[in-house]
Amino acid sequence: MATEIVQAPTSADHAGTAPLPAAAMPALARLHAAFPVVQAVTVYETAAVHVVQLAALAEADKLDDLDADSLAHAEDLMAGAAATLAAAGRLDLIGGES
Repeated sequence: MATEIVQAPTSADHAGTAPLPAAAMPALARLHAAFPVVQAVTVYETAAVHVVQLAALAEADKLDDLDADSLAHAEDLMAGAAATLAAAGRLDLIGGES
């Protein structure tokens, strides 16, 4: 039995894909609007973990130049994410006040 190789679809416009029901559009719009907030929380929390790890290296006097750059970058990511959340009025998601 030979294996048939079929090209993967490049968009959802191909046959067999059902359109999104009109009733689902408002929910999709809410999710789309919330995405930057969700992304900012994820970036903030991930960067915060790196800051803690790299700060421990600094405290142990084991922070090299590359680690110092990484620490500065993680702090920049946290600041950018916090600004996004502040603009959305959702600093409460990272333990701040809204």
